[in-house]
Amino acid sequence: MQGNAWLTERFEEHRSHLRAVSYRMLGSLAEADDAVQETWLRLSRSDVSEVENLGGWLTTVVSRVCLNMLRSRDSRREDSMAAYPAAPVGSREDTVDPEQEAVLADSVGLALLVVLDRLAPAERLAFVLHDLFAVPFDEIAPLVDKTPAATRQLASRARRRVKGAPLVPEADLTRRRHVVEAFLAATRGGNFDALVALLHPDVVLRADKAVVPTPAPILLRGAVTVATSAMAAVQRARATTPALVDGTVGLAMARLGRLFLVLGFTIEDGLITEIDLVAEPERLGSLELAVLDA
Repeated sequence: MQGNAWLTERFEEHRSHLRAVSYRMLGSLAEADDAVQETWLRLSRSDVSEVENLGGWLTTVVSRVCLNMLRSRDSRREDSMAAYPAAPVGSREDTVDPEQEAVLADSVGLALLVVLDRLAPAERLAFVLHDLFAVPFDEIAPLVDKTPAATRQLASRARRRVKGAPLVPEADLTRRRHVVEAFLAATRGGNFDALVALLHPDVVLRADKAVVPTPAPILLRGAVTVATSAMAAVQRARATTPALVDGTVGLAMARLGRLFLVLGFTIEDGLITEIDLVAEPERLGSLELAVLDA
């Protein structure tokens, strides 16, 4: 085996790239760092003296690690809107700076991470490696045990799901987007008056039983009542992003890149008349989510 100092230096040259791949694959900074660390351990135990392209070798290894993590991941979609579930003290998740995680999610695009989380592991890997990092299909194919042609189809299917298709005219979509983004901005900023101004006086908010643990779905009426409820979500608004929901503009709320709440809006004459909060796993799974064009 080559000298450990030399190996460490070479690995550090590729660390940022490996972290970028892992984060887009996993949507969690803690898990991405775990994947990178596992890749280092595998490198340290391997003889790479005859490896000509160490960067390619490391990308393959970290991709396999991420794929295994995705396949074994237990998705937790029942998180309450009342609060994020606390990370176990001393866990990898507990040691990650939430602000750092939020900044990284913003740089990648939280909506993209949310939509990627809806893909099957093989689809996600094919899309991330090919579309985001320009890895050829013939290099991706062995990772998912497919032919290059079948791998191309995986990426194509993922691409269609990521981009989606609006079901309303472009002008209407733009108007709806302005209102939804203004709603999110007012919530993030704790601007109660701005929020009330976006709501119809008789606005109705419905939330299924998984949003807040109650025996029955929640129903709120009136702009002031609904705005007061929205103000309770100020801290969670940073992890919320506009997205295409069933062909129109809504909001997707995620933690560590994993979807756990969707807000659907009915908008008439520039005012929000209805808000539907969906958190039940079965209902979330039935929604079509996609990334809005910039």
